Parts: sequence; structure tokens; C-alpha cells
Amino acid sequence: MRVEVAEARQVARHALINAGTPPELADIQVAALIEAELRGVASHGLLRLPRLVERIRNGVTDPAARGSGRWRSPAVWEVDGGGGLGPVVACEAISHVSERARETGIALAAIRHAGHLGAIGWYAERIASAGQIAVVVTTSEALVHPWGGRRALIGTNPVAIGVPAEPHPFVLDMATGVVSMGKVHDYANRGKALEPGWALDADGTPTTDARRAREGAITPFGGAKGYGLALGFELLVAGLTGSALGTDVTGTLDSTKPSTKGDVIMVIQPDDGMVAPISAYLDEIRRCPPIDEGTAVAVPGDRGRMRKAGALVEGIELPDEIWAALRGLAADEFQES
Repeated sequence: MRVEVAEARQVARHALINAGTPPELADIQVAALIEAELRGVASHGLLRLPRLVERIRNGVTDPAARGSGRWRSPAVWEVDGGGGLGPVVACEAISHVSERARETGIALAAIRHAGHLGAIGWYAERIASAGQIAVVVTTSEALVHPWGGRRALIGTNPVAIGVPAEPHPFVLDMATGVVSMGKVHDYANRGKALEPGWALDADGTPTTDARRAREGAITPFGGAKGYGLALGFELLVAGLTGSALGTDVTGTLDSTKPSTKGDVIMVIQPDDGMVAPISAYLDEIRRCPPIDEGTAVAVPGDRGRMRKAGALVEGIELPDEIWAALRGLAADEFQES
């Protein structure tokens, strides 16, 4: 069903407040979820909210935590998230490293013990829109099989890059699995088949059944190259944050275990004179003659912004069962508002 954005935002906010989240922190978490929906990334959108509420109620997420940090070195802000909501802890950390990067040229936050960040392009775009370069990397449960293997041993481990440009910043947001497990869950909820080559079932056999794939493994994108990047990011994040590796990572797909993954957010102060040439170069790419005459060349982030513009007018599409679950979680507060 199609839901107006304002109504979806209100219902999601009330669901979190009912679970004990302070309103100002609920707003941050909801903003991350709604942004994913607006850009067509349903895998990281509102379908995640019932599990977030379960985690709060089960005591493995602290809805009031903002994280505590210290400068481990002049440019490394070390953060213990205290089990807080991922977007809340990350936004708090970004405020520290963005300010420091203006002095040092570069600074990064190394975050552990925080919840799922959601679509990490949201953070990269926020940083780039404020005039700084962003590199965001996070790990996940072991969901991806090594190249040539049958068992999930590596996270989907996405990376996002944001660079200031006009009229919009450049934003790349991509996982190192061919799809996210959130997308597999979304397809399962919608009864849609996966594309061939996306996943293995629990026996290590290729499958297009999204429900079977939930118990199996995702294929690394680009074959051995994607596998290499996924493993490199896993080691980089764990090395900087002291977070868990491989099958020891928990807490973004379950409702009962502490979050043990890690997040790295790097902020870089760019050369002041680079916005104009970068913007011109991106426009040159967009003007490249297309192979398909009916489809213009785009740069990463363009199509997401187009989807967002349409969704702000037309609303967002949610499975009936997800919307019913959200309204149920929000019911008491929603009726009073």
C-alpha cells in the first residue's frame, strides 16, 4: 500500500517513543529509516523498525544512549556506543570528527557497540552537503560467502563516499554483497523471487527463493574482487574499532544479542577550489552518449534523488503487513496525538 511520508514518519516516531526512545533521538532514527524508503532502499527502511523495537524491549538496545568517546589520537575519535541506536551514535560522532577535521584536515570516528546504521549513504550525504568529504564503512553479520565457498563468513560490509559538488553532492553507497540481506528479507516479505546468482540456501546451493536465502549466504559482487573488498573492509573496521569479526558479529538482524559490529566514519577537509571542477566533471559524465538512447547516463546518487522527489509527492510503498505492524507498535501514542 502507498503511505504519505508525513504519516509514515509520525507512526514510526510514536512506535519508538512507545518503546522508551526520547523524542529527539527517535527523530534521528526515523529520519534514517524514512530516507531509505524515499530513495527506494526498502531493505534499510521501515521494515527494520519492528526489530529495533524488539531489541529495545529485550534490553539489548539502549534507546537513550548517545555513545561516549575519547580522542585516541589527535585525529581518531574512539566511541563506545553503549548499545545505542546506530544513527544516534553515528550522528553524535560525526559532530566531533567534522569539527576536528576542519583543524587537522582529516579525522575519523571508530565506533563499536552501536546499532545498525541503516543506509550509510545518508551519513555521507550529510557530511558532503556540509562541505566535507566522507568515507563511511561498516560491518555486518557474516552474510556473504567467500569466493568459491558455500558458507557465510563475511559481512556485506558496505562503503559510502560523499564528495561536495553542485547542485548536489556526489554520493556512492554500495555493499560488497551483490544484494543486502535486508533486500532479501524485503523480497521475502513481498513474495518476490531473487535474481539468479544472488544467493545460496542453507545447504550452499544457488537459490532464487528469498525465504530460503535468508538462512543461507549472499554472493559477493564482482566475484573475487568483491570478496577481496569485503574481507579488506572487515579487517579495516575491526582493526580500527576493536569490533568482532565474521560469525562473531551479531545484533543487526536479531532481537536478542548485543551489537558487536563496527563502524568507521572518516571526514576529510577538501581543497576549497575543487567543487567547481568536480561538479563540471560529473556533468560531463552525465552528458556521455548513452548506449541505450532511452536511458541517460547517471552518476551514483542521481536515481536515488529522483526516487525521493517522486516519493515525497506520491508517498512510499509499504507491504500491508509491515504497515499494520508499525501501526500496532504506535497504536497507543498514535491514538492520543
